[in-house]
Amino acid sequence: MRKRAVRTKVSRYDAEGTVRVREDYLAAEEPLEIRLNGRPLVVTMRTPGHDIELAHGFLVSEGVIHRRDQVAVARYCAGATDEGVNTYNVLDVTLAPGVAVPEFGLERNVYTSSSCGVCGKASIDAVETASHFPDEAGDVTVEQDLIVRLPDRLRETQEIFARTGGLHAAGLFDTRTGELLVSREDVGRHNAVDKVIGWAIGEDRLPLRGTVLMLSGRASFELTQKASMAGIPIIAAVSAPSSLAVDLAARAGITLLGFIRNGSMVGYTHTDRIASSLPLRLDA
Repeated sequence: MRKRAVRTKVSRYDAEGTVRVREDYLAAEEPLEIRLNGRPLVVTMRTPGHDIELAHGFLVSEGVIHRRDQVAVARYCAGATDEGVNTYNVLDVTLAPGVAVPEFGLERNVYTSSSCGVCGKASIDAVETASHFPDEAGDVTVEQDLIVRLPDRLRETQEIFARTGGLHAAGLFDTRTGELLVSREDVGRHNAVDKVIGWAIGEDRLPLRGTVLMLSGRASFELTQKASMAGIPIIAAVSAPSSLAVDLAARAGITLLGFIRNGSMVGYTHTDRIASSLPLRLDA
């Protein structure tokens, strides 16, 4: 298995003009080709690790699967190089008998960058996929005090970020207890979310009722779409959402929260799910 952080020599320049040569760590970034039933499907730039979760989460996000038993096997392809070496960068997912193989047309390119997961989609109409779990949120609520503590709790799990400063993270928390169910890091924020969703389908937890998806950065349209496909009712982000993310969250019944910093936050959609022990004061 490939390393998630690699060593390199750097020159560090301080304010006094001193230059120090030292070893540092970089977040690893390598391509992963995902094949479906032996056919190339997509190539994504990712941080190695939890690749099967990444593939499963990607297939959930694309509406191909929504249950664990819809995948027969996932395995790395041996002989991926001319010398027959297994690079662990090619993964083949075989669907269970009876599961329809999608026919992705020209609306999807085969390359997904680590910074933008939907760059290969030609239009918003092609991007937005109907969830298998519409209206699954129910009457879930979450305490404000719990939400504002999640960024620090997610940061505590970011082992590779602490060494490199160069990874996004996504974490799944229980809305009632605040328990961390899973967290994943990756150079691509969309990959981190796919790994979380892939973990969940492996644990047979979909739809993810009663959970908060905590993001270490901004909330984009794509990440909101992925949450919708997994039945996640609440998204919380350290940074801002995009306008399309807010529009989709409103339509999908997702509570979208941003700018969670220093005990405060901003609610954009379906804020009736937020409970607080503090008296409510509305400023004009």
